Amino acid sequence: MNNKPRIIALYLPQYHPFPENDEWWGKGFTEWTNVGRAKPLFRGHYQPKIPADLGYYDLRLPIVREQQAALAKEAGIEGFCYWHYWFGNGKTLMGGIFDEVLQSGKPDYPFCLGWANHSWYAKNWNSNDAGKKDRLLIEQTYPGADDIRMHYDYVLRAFKDPRYIKMDNKPFFMIYNGQDLPNEYIELWNKWAKEDGFDGVFFVCNIAYGKASSEFQKRGFDAVIRDRIKSLIDKRKHKNKFAWLKAYAMNKVFGVVKNAFEYSDVTKELIGEEDFDEFFIPNLVPNFDHSPRSGAKGIIFKNSTPQRFKEHCQNVLNIVENKKNKFVMLRSWNEWGEGNYMEPDIRYGHGYIDALKSALKGE
Repeated sequence: MNNKPRIIALYLPQYHPFPENDEWWGKGFTEWTNVGRAKPLFRGHYQPKIPADLGYYDLRLPIVREQQAALAKEAGIEGFCYWHYWFGNGKTLMGGIFDEVLQSGKPDYPFCLGWANHSWYAKNWNSNDAGKKDRLLIEQTYPGADDIRMHYDYVLRAFKDPRYIKMDNKPFFMIYNGQDLPNEYIELWNKWAKEDGFDGVFFVCNIAYGKASSEFQKRGFDAVIRDRIKSLIDKRKHKNKFAWLKAYAMNKVFGVVKNAFEYSDVTKELIGEEDFDEFFIPNLVPNFDHSPRSGAKGIIFKNSTPQRFKEHCQNVLNIVENKKNKFVMLRSWNEWGEGNYMEPDIRYGHGYIDALKSALKGE
């Protein structure tokens, strides 16, 4: 049995200006805009987080993408899972970066796609906007069979690339919101993929709630990833309602952060018994801090360090040691706006990269 874990890192292609962001947020807006203006919200809160080796990069530069791949390879990551945006009727966003990776053949580093199939909203984080609905920016739609075919043809170019990550000749394709996905997608894509020389598509569903092993297996998914960050808050609410309500009231009156949790405590909750099942793909989470995007309302995992991340890595790697399905989803490579990244910063340098590399070597 091959005991080498297959670690795939989620990759955000947002670090460059594009017309829709200019229209919605102002000329030149990128993810760095939120990252650069972040402020500490409590004593010891590590903000702002400043990139080191790569700086505030622009993904339109090929050299940046080469450097990212080199760093990820150094860490022992098999490849990137590029977030992919398809809203229906051929409408895409931020596809240019991946298109360049595909057309140029560089970097020579494995990849797959994760479909972020959800609508985009302008969030009303300001308390003065209470009661107002979030403004819809672009809606996720599923127009029907013709669009399913158009979408398949669009990603088939990637499936055929020798760098594309597969499981037993099935291209790995992650769905962010499997609940809303029409069943025809799985049926038709598997049919067409077989006609194109594959054994089907390895469909992976990201879920926060529900009984994955029953519902999603019946629908034809090959694996699921349990997004426990989403369900963490609800779990904490039910576990200690009094403490939660007190924190909520403090936040309302004094602006105190109510969703700040110790990283070492949280990582225990990011692993579940179900992750030992072949149908499940466990998560690796180096850090998380949503405050650059959402201020005091953001979820924050405080006191994350490379050493604590290494312990988390060791626990997750133990899960897949005896599994055939060796995939592990690393969330994330470069989600700086969520404080969720592996790339070097000015505080820890290559610390998280070295921690993962060391854990993979069993050191």
